Amino acid sequence: MLPSWFQSYLGLEAAAALIRSYEVQFVPGLLQTPEYARAVVLLGHRCAGADEIDRRVGLRMQRQELLRRPQPPHLWVVVDEAALRRPIGGAKVMRDQLTALIEATRSPHVRLQIIPFDAGGHAAAGGAFTILRFGDQDLPDIVYIEQLTSAIYLDKREDLDYYAAAMERLCVEAEPPERTPELLTRLRDDLYPQ
Repeated sequence: MLPSWFQSYLGLEAAAALIRSYEVQFVPGLLQTPEYARAVVLLGHRCAGADEIDRRVGLRMQRQELLRRPQPPHLWVVVDEAALRRPIGGAKVMRDQLTALIEATRSPHVRLQIIPFDAGGHAAAGGAFTILRFGDQDLPDIVYIEQLTSAIYLDKREDLDYYAAAMERLCVEAEPPERTPELLTRLRDDLYPQ
């Protein structure tokens, strides 16, 4: 059973035309490999049974189907370098995850940027967030901030403007998207060699 706060997000995510996200701790769920997703789920649900873990991983993989549909949303993600260096699931899982991210950068509707450590502090020091934009101009953007046991949905204009400005600054402060495959390859080969 999914919590109602997350069920709401799934519907909004599926309806979005543009998903912009900043992640500091993990690779975003829409770009996770099954093995990486399993390792992440286990971190938060150590006491859950195997069936529950499988269900949660399956749901994460099912969410990714929206990127393969005929009219997929545009996904623009900024990931902190820390998330790519944190060995979630071990070296092989991370190597495969970074390889999957390299492949994802080839998709015309996925834009991935990395905030390197040497960028110092940055616009989103407060933590991870997602901005959902919908194709219908009458629907306002939604900012989604997930917490351990709940989530916050923001739709007030001043909040939206603040988060949109933070996302814009992140995109400027991050390495350009064209460099992402090179940076991911270097991280993968340096940190998780075969």
